Amino acid sequence: MKLFTGLVFCSLALGVSGLSWFSFVGEAALGAWDMLRAYSDMREANYIGADKYFHARGNYDAAQRGPGGVWIAEKLSNARENSQRVTDLFKYGDSGHGLEDSRADQIANEHGRSGKDPNDFRPAGLPDKY
Repeated sequence: MKLFTGLVFCSLALGVSGLSWFSFVGEAALGAWDMLRAYSDMREANYIGADKYFHARGNYDAAQRGPGGVWIAEKLSNARENSQRVTDLFKYGDSGHGLEDSRADQIANEHGRSGKDPNDFRPAGLPDKY
């Protein structure tokens, strides 16, 4: 009974309808991997001005996996930006430091999740490897 109740609750919370649980979870797992790969590439590239490109690319790649990928991309993006706001409060107080950057990151996240080309945010000179 507990398992059934848990599954019903999760399906409502996740918004899974007419979609196999296994495919949704698989899409979410692969989408999380896409987000991690974009983050890893961003750290490796260490290229000034490329932050928004990697935000858009990670969300785009995850969203291409399907509804599970879109779901996990949104959850991870929101968690990242919200956690950054909390750490900014400890670092800088309630100065609004980073608020504009966080909003710009969310615009890039949504751009990628909606299926738009992440290269719209690609800075000139970023190596082709990325």
